[in-house]
Amino acid sequence: MTTLKALYPAISPYATGRLKVSDIHDIYYEEVGNPNGKPVVALHGGPGGGVTPSMRQYFDPQLYRIILFDQRGCGKSTPYASLEENNTWALVEDIEKLRQHLGIEKWQVFGGSWGSTLALIYAQSYPRRVSELVVRGIFMLRQSELDWFYQGKGANWIYPDAWEAFLEPIPEAERDDLIKAYYQRLTSDNEGARIKAARAWSLWEGRTLSLRPCQQRIDTFGSDAFAVAFARIECHYFINHGFFSSDDQILLNIEKIRDIPGVIVQGRYDVVTPMRSAWELSKAWPKADFKVVQDAGHASNETGIVDALVRATDGFAKNV
Repeated sequence: MTTLKALYPAISPYATGRLKVSDIHDIYYEEVGNPNGKPVVALHGGPGGGVTPSMRQYFDPQLYRIILFDQRGCGKSTPYASLEENNTWALVEDIEKLRQHLGIEKWQVFGGSWGSTLALIYAQSYPRRVSELVVRGIFMLRQSELDWFYQGKGANWIYPDAWEAFLEPIPEAERDDLIKAYYQRLTSDNEGARIKAARAWSLWEGRTLSLRPCQQRIDTFGSDAFAVAFARIECHYFINHGFFSSDDQILLNIEKIRDIPGVIVQGRYDVVTPMRSAWELSKAWPKADFKVVQDAGHASNETGIVDALVRATDGFAKNV
């Protein structure tokens, strides 16, 4: 019987820094592992989620130079929870500025959920700077995906109890467009309304992320410190359709990354980003190795997801 791969041991950064990426925004970044190792940039989810220490542990620290950063408005980046000059294309350019700042010629790009969206868009924008792609919980920010999770067209049938709590801040008369209704509250001058909406939005995702409930994650998602940036920035991106010119932005530009080696990891029972999107991406990008984890949902720390991701990064570790 094959032994499942686990996360590498916890590790601290050997360097941290801040990079000014616009007149408004500074982003926090950190470097972990081997300064002379294979470069990889790991992109967090959300948008608005921020870096977590466990993100450092999907890579062999003896072989990888691991770069992580907080995207605009979240984590340790400033200004906190800011929506100004905060969009997908700005984040793509931030990744590229960080690569140049660190003197990296080419790097592996790793990301899950929204991190998979951003990884794919960055790779399509700068394919010659990407050595490999490792993406999980595929989210292409299409209207059908938003409808499934945020408009009562799928996920609410599986989590009706959590859905009821998600609906609670929104009057029935406004429930025909829940993203719009939430956006009005998350950008309100009323602090109480903002926080109430942020917690409800964030908890809906926290309660549905994994196949088995995780109270620690639910507590984190329900905390004001996390929820305010997470909900505001996420809703901002969603009401603007990812700032894409087409609903199928990623699939329509798949030719740009068709020859990049990649691994797609998807939980069979992922309710947040259902498997159909990963399936369609794998069909359009046959060079990528498609791994379906049969006993997992969306969360990156589920046992089978960890195994598949670590196997992917181990497999690419010695690629030049």
